[in-house]
Amino acid sequence: MMKISISEAASRQIKQKMGEKNLILKLKYETDGCGCVVSGVPTLQLINKQDLDSNDMLIETDKLDIYIEKSKAIFFDEEMKIDYSQETQSFRLTSPGQILNGRMSCNIVLS
Repeated sequence: MMKISISEAASRQIKQKMGEKNLILKLKYETDGCGCVVSGVPTLQLINKQDLDSNDMLIETDKLDIYIEKSKAIFFDEEMKIDYSQETQSFRLTSPGQILNGRMSCNIVLS
């Protein structure tokens, strides 16, 4: 079972981006423009709840619930942490063994 922790700094930044909107946090494995599905990049998206689909699975954390595409879960590690770097003004996705994305964005994606 996948476990994701979110640092206090990352949680604060995500909630600030959400504002008063009722948005859902999604960890997406973005492959657009990468040429190949195994060359994707992890990103964070804030989406409307109605934009979730049956391929999205919920991962509960102590700070914010996060959704991930079931079909892309193989590209992620079992244990990960989302942090925020004030220095680079970006999010960071790490696991105990590697940095999955050292400068991850968090964008609002509304359909």
